[in-house]
Amino acid sequence: MNDISNGALLWALFGLIIISAMFSSSETGMMSINRYRLRHQAKQKHKGARRVLSMLERPDRLLGLILIGNNLVNIMASSIATVLSLRVFGDYGIAVATFGLTFFLLIFAEVTPKTFAALYPERVAFPMSVLLKPLMVVFYPAVWLVNFLSNGLLRLFGIKNSDDNDEHLSSEELRSVVHDAGKMIPRRHQDMLLSILDLEKVTVEDIMVPRSEIIGFDVNEEWKVLSRQLISTSHTKVLLYRDTVDDAVGFVHSRDALRLLAKGEFEKESMLRAVRPLYYIPEGTPLNVQLLKFQRNKERIGLVVDEYGDIQGLVTLEDILEEIVGDFTTTVSMAPSEEIELQDDGSYLVDATANIRDLNKELNWSLPTDGPKTLNGLILEYLEDIPDSHISLRIGDYTIEILEVADNMVKQVRMLTRPSKKRLL
Repeated sequence: MNDISNGALLWALFGLIIISAMFSSSETGMMSINRYRLRHQAKQKHKGARRVLSMLERPDRLLGLILIGNNLVNIMASSIATVLSLRVFGDYGIAVATFGLTFFLLIFAEVTPKTFAALYPERVAFPMSVLLKPLMVVFYPAVWLVNFLSNGLLRLFGIKNSDDNDEHLSSEELRSVVHDAGKMIPRRHQDMLLSILDLEKVTVEDIMVPRSEIIGFDVNEEWKVLSRQLISTSHTKVLLYRDTVDDAVGFVHSRDALRLLAKGEFEKESMLRAVRPLYYIPEGTPLNVQLLKFQRNKERIGLVVDEYGDIQGLVTLEDILEEIVGDFTTTVSMAPSEEIELQDDGSYLVDATANIRDLNKELNWSLPTDGPKTLNGLILEYLEDIPDSHISLRIGDYTIEILEVADNMVKQVRMLTRPSKKRLL
């Protein structure tokens, strides 16, 4: 280099630092780019996305190429900086070159470009892929050798380099992605997506209409009484049974009743012939599974049975859909549900037959849901006895005063939440 002027060496050094910055930024940009957005852009025939995606199929080769280029450039820059420093500073040139070049490389070829690439990976990865693609062909023998040696070392530690680099998200990770989407997904849509993910955690027992609240008609009643009940009911489908719900006959659709009425054939015998077969659902069935079963079997309503075949409740397709989109209503109302009544002192009068999950959702509470499904069941499990009225207990952060007990169950309670530390500040 003695024949090369200091100016030429200085320009060469600046050029090498710029090239080093390009390699450093491409490494960070390629590795930090959003793979899901990249796949979407590739499906939309984005040329840059397709190039980057093809190179990321073998990240070991991509990293090998970038590191070979970066190290070659840095070593050449170090040699030129040493020659320049020796010419200018004499014996102190080596120290000046070491510390000076380290500072310049750190600021201009490492931290700054990598920070920019981390913030805007697509702006770096797409244009750099145009340069890296042909370099991969030129330096392929060197890249292959480096990958062969590095992968061999990894195998010594029991680590295998697989060609399958597909990233799979668990439901919890996908839930975090939806949460982090922010303004990209409207809040209402986020809630629906999260509700769909929660379907696998919720069973039919959590949303079913309890056996005691199933509305049905006894076919052993006189026809005048039964026909009046069928005509006046507000339900689309009604359960018919003999004496008790355990001896269920089937569901009758109001449309079938009207059709028989129009034909003048509205009699008990013709009504029983129009009854639709019962569809049974095992308790403990997750909602996502039951939703698919409803679709597969072309059903919209079913009776939940336990392991002994006893009827425990009733579930409809609408009940599952409400878990996703919220309660169906024809008028917008901000009033609380009929099971909850807010008092002036901040406490709540609650119907003890209310579902615990519904209470948690409506009032943003955190009552335990891994045991009984209703508030009455939770209180009975906690006390291990049927309590008397005006007994108070505490479950977690909730003080519960029992106001009414009847028919071997708690009917109504007053609930007060313990103030959190945030409220006390």
